[in-house]
Amino acid sequence: MNDYLGVLKSMMPASYVQRGDQASIIGGAIDYVKELEQLLQSLEARKITGRSSENPTDSSIFSGFFYFPQYSTSSTTHHRCAVAGGESKTSASVNVEVTVVESHANLKILTKKKPKQVLKMVNGIQSLGFLVLHLNVTSVENLVLYSFSVKIEDGCKATTVNETAEAVYEMVDRFEEESADQLS
Repeated sequence: MNDYLGVLKSMMPASYVQRGDQASIIGGAIDYVKELEQLLQSLEARKITGRSSENPTDSSIFSGFFYFPQYSTSSTTHHRCAVAGGESKTSASVNVEVTVVESHANLKILTKKKPKQVLKMVNGIQSLGFLVLHLNVTSVENLVLYSFSVKIEDGCKATTVNETAEAVYEMVDRFEEESADQLS
């Protein structure tokens, strides 16, 4: 085990490992992988927009980041939203993917970029009963991809994948409605 931890420590910058104990090495490796993931998302988005002569604001820019979205917008003008289980809902342009492992979850939210949206997203996620551990934000043109790593707090009502996806979807939809009301 110590040999593997030594190899892991040697593969990342020293700034990610403050102490030499096992927990620090593993924690630093997790942080480093998250940073690399965010960098990869940014580079892939730039690569796609650089070579795409089509509409670079299309959500297909980020399509590779969603493996099994619970809620994803179709490309029709009605903006119908496919929901896990075969239902569908009317939606603003948003994609939500949730993975849950024990008391932790990863949330990916793709939506149109709006002013002060990052603050609204973080506050909204916290108000749902999640503790934000890590956030990556990648934006291209008028789209933004939020990747949250969260801890599900005690008393959180959304504990399953579908409950969490539904709650996040409704939160983003509410932001869209509030934004439209402010414009009118």
